[in-house]
Amino acid sequence: MAPCDHWECSRVKLAVTRFDKDSVCTYFELDPNKQLVISRGCANVAVKLNPLSSIEVHAPVAAHQARSVIEESLRNAILDGRLPCGTAIRQEALATLFGVSRMPVREALRQLEAQGLLRVEQYKGAVVAPLIEDSSLESYQLRLLLESEALRLSVPLLDEQDFADAAAYIQALEVETDLSKVGTLNRLFHQALYNKAPNKKLLALVNVGLVEEERFLRFNLQQMNLGPLAQDDHRTLLQLARGREVQACVKELELHLHRAVKAITQYLGNQKQNSPDV
Repeated sequence: MAPCDHWECSRVKLAVTRFDKDSVCTYFELDPNKQLVISRGCANVAVKLNPLSSIEVHAPVAAHQARSVIEESLRNAILDGRLPCGTAIRQEALATLFGVSRMPVREALRQLEAQGLLRVEQYKGAVVAPLIEDSSLESYQLRLLLESEALRLSVPLLDEQDFADAAAYIQALEVETDLSKVGTLNRLFHQALYNKAPNKKLLALVNVGLVEEERFLRFNLQQMNLGPLAQDDHRTLLQLARGREVQACVKELELHLHRAVKAITQYLGNQKQNSPDV
């Protein structure tokens, strides 16, 4: 019998059945833990897949673009969940994947660490950082200090293009049905109001908190049901910023973040109560 392959493929399962010339069946299946389970006759073996296999490189990467290309590719894979929390990112594997030296890889990893998407662990190196967990209250308390100051510095310097951008993000949020994009639009709205703050180090710290929230919302927004409330807050923030009402705008931001941390901590508490003991 000639070798014959049978394929089954869906969003959650990839299976291949192969019959060789001796009619021995070999079955390949990608299980929920992202292991490749190979069955030949009665024998099974699980092979861990390369976590970087979800990243596609379609063309050689120019040396002067390597750092930005690697950074953007990893950022997208982390934000959309292809690289889950805790995934170890190996420099050598990345360098091989993109066909570059380790120098731009190290630079890209440092940038992603500064953005809060990676963290360095002993013996493991760079790993994908966790989503918001029990530290959410502390994270939002820090965000409150940083974003309030960024908004206070930025509002007097905002121009009509900034207001138009912020309004466009609100409009997009009101009609967006893809919940995976809501976190990104939320981040872009806030950045539109903060971007004129002259303190660039402050803005870099603010962006770390916004990216952390973006990742959390991407995976949890449907269960939290925060959409309508968030848009009311955003419209009020924009109106006050347009009127150059700096103190009132900062106060509204504080209320907005307080409501967000209350909803998130309540949600995480419910998740813990509903989780079975391990």
